[in-house]
Amino acid sequence: MGVLPPLTLRDRLAAWRNRLVGSRRFQLFAAAFPLTRPIAARQSSALFDLCAGFVYAQVLAACVQLELFRLLGDGPATAGALAPRLRLSEAATERLLKAAAALKLVERRSGGRWGLAMLGAALDGNPGVARMIAHHHMLYADLADPVALLRGESGPTALSRFWPYATAGDPAAEPGEQVAAYSALMAESQHLVADDILAAHDFRQHARLLDIGGGDGTFLTKVARHAPALDLTLFDLPAVAERARARFAAEGLEARARAVGGDMHRDPPPAATADLVTLVRVLHDHDDAAVAALLARLHAAMAPGSTLLIAEPMAGLPGTERMADAYFGFYLLAMGSGRARTPAELTRLLAEAGFSDAKPLRTRRPLLTAAISVRRT
Repeated sequence: MGVLPPLTLRDRLAAWRNRLVGSRRFQLFAAAFPLTRPIAARQSSALFDLCAGFVYAQVLAACVQLELFRLLGDGPATAGALAPRLRLSEAATERLLKAAAALKLVERRSGGRWGLAMLGAALDGNPGVARMIAHHHMLYADLADPVALLRGESGPTALSRFWPYATAGDPAAEPGEQVAAYSALMAESQHLVADDILAAHDFRQHARLLDIGGGDGTFLTKVARHAPALDLTLFDLPAVAERARARFAAEGLEARARAVGGDMHRDPPPAATADLVTLVRVLHDHDDAAVAALLARLHAAMAPGSTLLIAEPMAGLPGTERMADAYFGFYLLAMGSGRARTPAELTRLLAEAGFSDAKPLRTRRPLLTAAISVRRT
């Protein structure tokens, strides 16, 4: 390890600040002094939220599991009216409603009724979010001992079993029943980002699109409606591709959409005729070596002048710190591979694979997905 540079003035000021803030005497002073009282109150509230965060998440999980938002979406109701529909006592229903109101998910209405608050209404209108919340029981189980997880001592995790393609020795051999659950979850979550991706890039300028790791075809089905002249190909594990074929058939897209089965980490992608290749929420699931190898194979398979579009949650963007470094940092650790990367890190990996002219695309909600397009020269 090299010699570290000396501490900066900022470092020394931060150390002084921390000694001061950590002093019990100063804490009592700050809580009483009029000028520092608001700051102390905000810091105390933030600290309590960190301590109580798991309880908040479980309140949200209970609301989703009991379908409280759907019930209140029909109109405001009293705790007594909701109790039999939730299969809870009236006292337990009141407790849940008060907790949900504290989290700004529901709110009191006239006549002792309860209705949806804005956050609850947003959740009611996004079934994909509710499905992700319901799926989190596995993540919570894997985080029961976070230190063991960080040390690699927790053994096989629930998430690694749920997402077998991340760690399986031969993911292409996974049977259809093994991929059904995660394919359904991916399909629901794709609805959250598809419209943002379509708004960020003009898909109508292309003739042939290849979607790598496209799941059951939810994203391509959306693209098909947006760009009616675009020829569509999906490449995913054989059992997943079979589900995509069924979706394309159900949507009447057989004439312009096909699904090819294979392992993107082993098999050559069918990219030779595509002028647009997409990787939608794929790379962050895999470690750097696997990503570098995949990008190199894509560069070799793609035609000169074609475009590669990457869309996924990215680190290093304003407002994404908790999502990228806290949530995905531990989610992907439990899953067994991957990390959220900054646009600069992705650009470096793309350049090393031979791509050039990488440019970030502006998306509506960077917290959900950011995007980069790059040319195959």
